[in-house]
Amino acid sequence: MSRPEFDAVLIYDGECPYCSVAATALKRLDDIAAISWYDDSVPPFLDAQFDAEPFAMFLVDPSDDAVYAGREAARELSDRAGMPGTLSGLVRDNYEKIASVVGLASGRGRDPDPYHDVYDLTETARERYSNLSAAASRGPLADA
Repeated sequence: MSRPEFDAVLIYDGECPYCSVAATALKRLDDIAAISWYDDSVPPFLDAQFDAEPFAMFLVDPSDDAVYAGREAARELSDRAGMPGTLSGLVRDNYEKIASVVGLASGRGRDPDPYHDVYDLTETARERYSNLSAAASRGPLADA
């Protein structure tokens, strides 16, 4: 299997302007790409991982054999961005409140599904990671 272009991929709400700004900030982290939850490559990956298409933020890292979801994704991203532990904890602990406020402000009209753990990356999802990573490289952050 060839090495994916990115070490990890963030799946985020691409229709939320606030989420998109936060995802664009990730360009400082060279090894993480971001892709909208609405991209065509995302449903096959989520189906392979969860047997469903949950609406949530996910950080997929095949080198960790992990999929970080919801507040765990927020915590992991904060840690990787070098945020102090206290701030990282605040982001993790207040993920639902932040998501709710952002959803109201952006008119999203739906709350994220309650996925907040670190999940083992399934073999089938791992097989779909290269498509996810390739699509992320073509996404809006590729030119940012």
